[in-house]
Amino acid sequence: MSSNYTPLGVQLMTTGEKAGTWGTLTNTNWDIIEQISGGYVEQDIAGGAGATTLSVSDGATGATLAHRIIKLTGSITGNRTVTIPIDVQTFYIVTNGSSGGYTVEFKYVSGSGSSVTWATTDKGTKIIYAAADDGTNPNIVDVGMGNVTLTGTETLTNKTLTSPKIGTNILDTNGNELINFTATGSAVNELTIANAGTGVVGPVISATGETNVGININPAGTGVLKSGSAAIKIAGLETIFIPASAMYGSETNGADAQQVETTATRPDLKVLDFDAGTAEYAQFAIAMPKSWNLGTVTWQAFWSPGNTNTGNAIFGVQGVSVADDATADVVFGTATEVTDAGGGAVEDVMVTSVSGATTIGGTPADDKYTFFQIYRDAADGSDTFTGDARLLGIKLFYTTDSANDA
Repeated sequence: MSSNYTPLGVQLMTTGEKAGTWGTLTNTNWDIIEQISGGYVEQDIAGGAGATTLSVSDGATGATLAHRIIKLTGSITGNRTVTIPIDVQTFYIVTNGSSGGYTVEFKYVSGSGSSVTWATTDKGTKIIYAAADDGTNPNIVDVGMGNVTLTGTETLTNKTLTSPKIGTNILDTNGNELINFTATGSAVNELTIANAGTGVVGPVISATGETNVGININPAGTGVLKSGSAAIKIAGLETIFIPASAMYGSETNGADAQQVETTATRPDLKVLDFDAGTAEYAQFAIAMPKSWNLGTVTWQAFWSPGNTNTGNAIFGVQGVSVADDATADVVFGTATEVTDAGGGAVEDVMVTSVSGATTIGGTPADDKYTFFQIYRDAADGSDTFTGDARLLGIKLFYTTDSANDA
């Protein structure tokens, strides 16, 4: 009786056969089994669309399909198929080492059973097994191990990444940018995100690294930072409007408080009148917000002409801060002045330009009481407005360096 062979080529000798050659043939079988156990081979699959057939070599070593580890090589210019005989039952570690942007399919030579395919950009390694589970339509199955590659596109489920390194962005499922990253050389500060348990305490985003590190969130262009639909307050330039009705004429050379009726039942003007011939003064005081950065301030004067003249009126503002349990008998800081022309009509509302930086005297600090003095410098030859300059109020600009006054 003649010898038989396994689907992978191992010779099954019949009792009494091959007298005197058993040693050689058995050694060959062991070599084949060693290939099957862990042998490595490279298989060229170069070419256009088509198939590479892996055949059995009965009783001989060297057959690609009788190796455990197979690397597919060569330049492919079309989708390629690699086939094995329909009765092979084993598992493989297969690397798609081919070049070219085409698919590679590993399948049985015939039948409608499942197969394993490398996508056009997948040059990774797969562990697959040939089940030989049906005489006509056997299946080849991807074990699902070793499918994360440097260049492949894979979906990870329930995987733990320890200290992953991410490039310039994270993309959504459509491949569009979701989050972009910019690396800073020798960076020492970063964001730390902490989750939270039940209760009122929410998750925390913290700046960590060096001591006293802020977090910068920058909307693009005129975009607004929001929480839900409401804008989030951002530290920066703020304003306070002080109407003339909240001011008082100074004891010496004080401006006169007046109420000017335009037309009955229409707006009345609550003003302080500053003479055209004499420098006159008015004052107001504010406990400045604790969010103030304690720096310089600027201001605008709102006023109304007392006659139709179009000459220039010169307004000035100066300030000084006074601490708790300290005397208010102090000198104001250096004034800044703004020149504005009359509009040529009585009862018009005039708005000056914004002043230059005004330094508050007395070394400003939190919880100090700040006095402001406003005057018309009528004695200056450049003040040419011939009527009373009626002050409506002052808009004070100051800069904050915290989001609230806590």
